[in-house]
Amino acid sequence: MSVKTTFNFDQMLSNAREAYGEELFRMAEEGIDFVFTYTDNVAESTSAGKLLKKYPERCFNFGIAEPNQVGASAGIALSGQVVFAQVFGPFLSLRAADQIHTDIAYNDVNVRLIGTHSGLTAAGGPTHNTIADLALYRAIPNLTICVPADAAQCCKIIRKSMDFKGPMVIRIDRGGSPDVYASDYEYEIGKAIEVKPGKDVTIISCGSAVYWSMMGAKILEEKHGISVRVIDMHTIKPLDVDMIIKCARETGNVVTVEEHSINGGLGGAVAESLMEAGFDGKFKRIGLPDEFALLGDPDEVYKHYKMDSQGIADQVAELLGKK
Repeated sequence: MSVKTTFNFDQMLSNAREAYGEELFRMAEEGIDFVFTYTDNVAESTSAGKLLKKYPERCFNFGIAEPNQVGASAGIALSGQVVFAQVFGPFLSLRAADQIHTDIAYNDVNVRLIGTHSGLTAAGGPTHNTIADLALYRAIPNLTICVPADAAQCCKIIRKSMDFKGPMVIRIDRGGSPDVYASDYEYEIGKAIEVKPGKDVTIISCGSAVYWSMMGAKILEEKHGISVRVIDMHTIKPLDVDMIIKCARETGNVVTVEEHSINGGLGGAVAESLMEAGFDGKFKRIGLPDEFALLGDPDEVYKHYKMDSQGIADQVAELLGKK
């Protein structure tokens, strides 16, 4: 059964980058024990900044030395602490890959790596786009990967992770994104959520792409009469294969949408699961092509690559022979 969602997106913007700090501050106020490591881009004026001011003894600044931060976070976790480590997204996956692999994952420690500015949301061009991180993370053993759809879900993941064993990456975007969920719901790491029912095609998405997918589904139904099911695959690893196979059997067609390269991310993971299950329907990956993305405002870049709501609708309609 679908979870209650909202289409009133313009009025309901929230910011996961602020939400994680607010949740950590609330947890600290409740007496929950954890350590926070961070890089220089956490300002005192942010919600995480409140944590630094009131609980400085549990907060450690590593400046712009992200590999050192990740390695030290592993060391702190080996002492028995749960560690939340906020790192600028492109530098987390590209500069600290060795430390994630060898220090964090190999030791199977309780570090939650919060990678900010995911996808194109840094707006810094090819050097600052985070478009290959999921491919890297998926290949590393012991590493759980969560991609919240909105700020409230980010808070749920932060809270749930306190009782979770092993290392985790929490991938969030830079700025405000529309709220997807209109009411409270049960969240479980590793269990996908049906946010919209449908019978002709399933769109599986994660992160901010859940919003685009819902709006694309709305266009498809209004203009083409296509009934679209939308799935929030908030956990990329472990992947909810049961949900993928169920949707494939019930709708016959599957599309993935993600703010990541089409190589190695959510689309690749879903394709692997479908092929191993003998899927013979239509399938398409929507995401960034195998190239360095254009430099520009993220919304314009999304439109260029047909990753916005209209672009998603057009590609799905074409796949189904409705355009």
